Amino acid sequence: MSCPNTSTHSHPPAFLLVGIPGLQEAQFWIAFPFCIMYVIAVLGNVTVLFIIYTERSLHEPMYLFLAMLAVTDLVLSTSTLPKMLSIFWLDSREIGFHACLTQMFFVHAFSSVESGVLMAMALDRYVAICCPLRHSSILSVPAIVTMGSLVLARGVLLVSPFSLLVRRLPFCQRCLISHSYCDHMAVVKLVCGDATVSVVYGLFVAFMVVGVDVFIISVSYAMILRAILRLLYMDTHLKAFSTCASHLCVILAFYIPGLFTFLAHRFGHNIPHHVHILVANLYLLVPPMLNPIVYGMQTKQIRERVLHIF
Repeated sequence: MSCPNTSTHSHPPAFLLVGIPGLQEAQFWIAFPFCIMYVIAVLGNVTVLFIIYTERSLHEPMYLFLAMLAVTDLVLSTSTLPKMLSIFWLDSREIGFHACLTQMFFVHAFSSVESGVLMAMALDRYVAICCPLRHSSILSVPAIVTMGSLVLARGVLLVSPFSLLVRRLPFCQRCLISHSYCDHMAVVKLVCGDATVSVVYGLFVAFMVVGVDVFIISVSYAMILRAILRLLYMDTHLKAFSTCASHLCVILAFYIPGLFTFLAHRFGHNIPHHVHILVANLYLLVPPMLNPIVYGMQTKQIRERVLHIF
């Protein structure tokens, strides 16, 4: 499949997505587990949203944050998986230039939002365990709405320049993206001019989002651990650890593949390309699939409502 016609030093009318470089012959079969994971993610997150919306006892800070996480996961997975499956099953590799920039915006903006929601959930656990008597007053509904709005605004404002910077760069005759979706660095690598500003800005955004959020999460859990170890009764220890364990699982499932993908683009020259792309795909699939399962199992009210529905 050849690149669409384009004039020199302009952006192409469309890009061609390779899929998983080196595994093109296996992509048809790889798509099946990806599709199953996507279906589980959609059904799981929609179910969580429905239960939180209909169950008034769940209109509390932790579950409102969980609803934000479910919406974010739906947007994050749906922005990439349908197109990815069409590549794997139908060999529909072409994606319009503006459609590619739009996909790139949604992937990175809502990755930032998810990181922010996880950070907010860590703060919620800190307040609930370390300041239980003030939890409802500190994390009131207006405060939660404000936090959610700030997290969304941060993602939109920080990621919007990605598309604006890429749009101004020359691509010459390059249009083949060695990826399954329009990742920022995968697109920037096609540029035939100086893309330093775009690359540096990407590093800045990563530091402002992941660096700040991971720092706040780490401090929150250090304070939580110290508070738990000061508790007198073992059953209280176990209950507090159980409350935080599910959140830590979700955090690790999100940040580990995300950091691997980020570092592999810039420094992982010896990492097989198909491994990098597979991890990048799982980064957008595993957390959305895992989050409703983990929180559904951990939360008695959600678990009972799910069993009642099905």
